[in-house]
Amino acid sequence: MLDIIFQDDYLVAINKPHGLLVHRSTIAAEASEFALQLLRNQLNRKVNPVHRLDRKTGGVLLFAFDKETEIAMQQQFAENNLSKKYLAIVRGYTDDTGEIDYPLRKENGTLQDAFTAYTTLNRVELDIPLGKHPTSRYSLIEVHPTTGRMHQIRKHMAHIFHPIIGDRTHGCNKQNKLFAEKWEMNTMLLHAKSLQFTHPVTGKDICIEALPREEFQNVMRLMGWL
Repeated sequence: MLDIIFQDDYLVAINKPHGLLVHRSTIAAEASEFALQLLRNQLNRKVNPVHRLDRKTGGVLLFAFDKETEIAMQQQFAENNLSKKYLAIVRGYTDDTGEIDYPLRKENGTLQDAFTAYTTLNRVELDIPLGKHPTSRYSLIEVHPTTGRMHQIRKHMAHIFHPIIGDRTHGCNKQNKLFAEKWEMNTMLLHAKSLQFTHPVTGKDICIEALPREEFQNVMRLMGWL
């Protein structure tokens, strides 16, 4: 059963597990389960996603029950008229606060503006040597992207040399291997924490929040943050 964290007559949101595709995709033909179909089966009615999360990202995922609400919400996402916040565990000690204004290239080569802000919530230094370093350092950050480019947070954190743990595409292979071998942890530690928007039908200010998934919380305990 999917964890439903918000529902009214027009919208429904789940706390998506890490590793679950939003819908069927040609880039992951081996997958047999999809959030879209699981939610339709669970509610026994049609729903459609109004935005996307990467397969390996967990957290708030919003769906609409009707086409008008779907289009209205998609417009809010397209125009960035809402607020998205994420949690991420990254390599190294990040600054207390930071802003990343770095354009990202689309598959067709076109550059797009991309802006991400973050705040550091916690840091830890573990007595675990890795490579030339006698210890291993990590940070827990809250991330606020004000644009919605593909893999934006992942690419931006890699750009400032603080890649997200478990990110195989843009991350650090040595860190990912350490987490897999020492703690049997292969999850990408990026969590969609909250989504705040104006309800397209009622006009109310809505804020949907999702607790980190179990895998994410396990690493937070490992770091001494829980």
